[in-house]
Amino acid sequence: MKKKNIPFAPPDVGDAEIEEVVQALRSGWITTGPKVKAFENEIAKYCHAQRAVCLNSATACMELTLRLFGIGPGDEVITTAYTYTATCSVICHVGAKPVLIDVKQNSYEMDYEQLSEKITNKTKAIIPVDLAGIMCNYDQIYKVIEANKYKFCPSNKFQEALGRILVLADAAHAFGSSRKGNVCGEVADFTSFSFHAVKNLTTAEGGAVVWKDIPGIDNEYIYKQYQLYSLHGQTKDALNKTSLGSWEYDILFPAYKCNMTDITAGIGLAQLKRYSNLLLRRKEIIDMYNKSFINLHVQLLNHYDEEHESSGHLYMIRVNDIGVEQRNALIIQMAEKGIACNVHYKPLPMLTAYKSLGFDIKDFPNAYRQYENEITLPLRSNLTNDEVTYIIKCFTGVLKDV
Repeated sequence: MKKKNIPFAPPDVGDAEIEEVVQALRSGWITTGPKVKAFENEIAKYCHAQRAVCLNSATACMELTLRLFGIGPGDEVITTAYTYTATCSVICHVGAKPVLIDVKQNSYEMDYEQLSEKITNKTKAIIPVDLAGIMCNYDQIYKVIEANKYKFCPSNKFQEALGRILVLADAAHAFGSSRKGNVCGEVADFTSFSFHAVKNLTTAEGGAVVWKDIPGIDNEYIYKQYQLYSLHGQTKDALNKTSLGSWEYDILFPAYKCNMTDITAGIGLAQLKRYSNLLLRRKEIIDMYNKSFINLHVQLLNHYDEEHESSGHLYMIRVNDIGVEQRNALIIQMAEKGIACNVHYKPLPMLTAYKSLGFDIKDFPNAYRQYENEITLPLRSNLTNDEVTYIIKCFTGVLKDV
């Protein structure tokens, strides 16, 4: 079998994306402008939302949402120990206390019983993670919140209008997924997506946030608050300032700089036109993997069933009865065959930043067990069937020695 070179996640971009970027460059408008506004409108339609805001990352989307809700020092925000640092770092950025909970046994979803136990009168938000593109059980999350509603103490007008703990979905992986007939973006109160280079839909760097209606708060007001927070607190963006004689502006508060540009939004507009086919291709590859691995000594993720449809972002597979050293050796063996694999993720309590906050992986045994034997195989829409077949043969081969 001839050796191939299969990188993990190069972006699936082509002439359509290039043409959009060229158009932006030739227009003379390369920062936040008409393409960003058009992309926001398309994202909102796709997610069945009234409005969307596009920023330079999903991280910025989550952080600004926390700030919109006035969450900061003295508050607590709950999230899972099994995620990438961005989910938790935004809690630290606003000065709130991160409260980590373990995942359920043999699952990547947070333990909802533990979630209930961790809610206090300081809890202002929960950040669930739609890992690999599979939406969490939001029904269960809302049940837990409702059962603990009596503990909630609002401290700004957004919190008062919502009347309970905020559900802010880290859906970095999940754009295009659905659960019980609802698309990702219309279930959580606020939902943050990533369009980073390795994501299903990319803008090179970027993200978007959508939200459900909040009684008593106008969606246009929410949209403008994001604009203020993301552009120095300035009352007019560059596009509005181009109107004749409309240079005047004010700075309402010293805010941040995390807007999306028209160059990157152009890539996103082209990607969105192709997105249904990109998702279909990912599903085809997952089906090929599943059929080949179903009888191996492994555990597979359930990406598709009657209740939910994954975005198929990651193909995470757990090899039974092995530990970290054996898992790492398998990844090296795959690399020697030209196949780049990955691990998603090293639980937060294993990282220096979170150890220094007092977290200990011993308190998160389920997360560690999910991590120690997990391997992520390449899964991207520009993989050919020949490459997928090669990956399957190589992975099946290296497992024979385990």
